[in-house]
Amino acid sequence: MSAVHTFRLDLTWDLLQAISRVDRFAGEWAGIERREGRSLKHLKSIATVQSVGASTRIEGSRLADPEVDALLAHLDITKLEDRDQQEVAGYFEALDTIGEAFAEIRVGESELKHLHKLTLQYSSKDAWHRGGYKQQPNAVEATTADGSRTLVFATTPPGMETEDAMRVLVAWYGRPEQVHPLVRVALFCYEFVTIHPFQDGNGRMSRLLATLLLLQEGYPWVQYVSFEHEIERRKTEYYRVLRQCQMQRPGEEMTPWVHFFLDCLVVMMEKLRAKLEVKGSATALNDRQRNILRYVQAHAGAQAGGIATALSLSLPTVKKDLEVMAKQGMLERKGSGRGTHYTAH
Repeated sequence: MSAVHTFRLDLTWDLLQAISRVDRFAGEWAGIERREGRSLKHLKSIATVQSVGASTRIEGSRLADPEVDALLAHLDITKLEDRDQQEVAGYFEALDTIGEAFAEIRVGESELKHLHKLTLQYSSKDAWHRGGYKQQPNAVEATTADGSRTLVFATTPPGMETEDAMRVLVAWYGRPEQVHPLVRVALFCYEFVTIHPFQDGNGRMSRLLATLLLLQEGYPWVQYVSFEHEIERRKTEYYRVLRQCQMQRPGEEMTPWVHFFLDCLVVMMEKLRAKLEVKGSATALNDRQRNILRYVQAHAGAQAGGIATALSLSLPTVKKDLEVMAKQGMLERKGSGRGTHYTAH
């Protein structure tokens, strides 16, 4: 058992294997980038929609990925009609800023406050607190089936305790330490979300910071697959592991959280590898099928009728092509009957 920051950590064989796999993929990435070239731009646009949609849905947004895609494609900040749209627009701009300028963003308190302000910039309900540390307690609670509230995890009290905790966290991360970068990133994100330094938007911030720190630590491939989508898929496990560690605070044993964080990265890595393999097999498709595949990649949850209309194709032909691509593993078929829809892997 090792001591890292204020935590205890057991670097098990499983953790070391996960670190090795992610690092090996990072080492391969330069070659993949050269080989794939412009096609990565398309993967990044898909990942961006998934990231924005998933991270805001985790916090209560009701917009599905196709709705997020449509909103971002015609984004007009003067016509953001409701809270969901405001949060989507803010998250998109914060994520885009990170992607463009991650190398220049210092991990300091003023920079974190600025990122928070950017994330919530269009949210009218958050105007009073964005860009500043919390002024009121903000323990994370969940609503049970009978309508009552139950504590998910406690957070650091507002005022001096939050300010001190953030100062210590930022100072620790800024010091070189004999601990692997992936472990440092995982622990930073955990401590940030446990402190919960802002009145609202802490979950979104923690996921943005995961992407920022991973990019800065030399894992550029995370831009082409969605970390937020993986967290959304494992939301119950995410909160369970957080609470498991936080119940031991202070001096918590962090192996379960680091394992969860690294496993998310491994799953994301394998999904990205599979997408690149599908892209390679797509060369065997005819032009019509490639157009259908591209449409589904850009419109998650597309249905045969909508594809046929959008691409001016006959419905039977589209259905046949969709079945072919589903059998080859390029698309995932969900639902049945009139509710059948397709998503790209």
